[in-house]
Amino acid sequence: MAKKRGKIIVDKERCKGCQICISVCPQDVISTSRKLNQKGYYPAECIEPDENENQTCTGCTMCAIVCPEVAIEVYRE
Repeated sequence: MAKKRGKIIVDKERCKGCQICISVCPQDVISTSRKLNQKGYYPAECIEPDENENQTCTGCTMCAIVCPEVAIEVYRE
């Protein structure tokens, strides 16, 4: 059975870098960006899957549900 795959898009200008999404992600595919947004926050970003695709987003929507800024959109394949 194929693994469910998803994709998240973070609105980097809306994100305030609270890192709640990072703590709830069951796949550990969200990290903090090294680049500041225009407001001076380090926003969240999705980690690209490794060559074995061990760390891939499943589209569970946990990150979007907990985001207080509504800065995350989740898409599923």
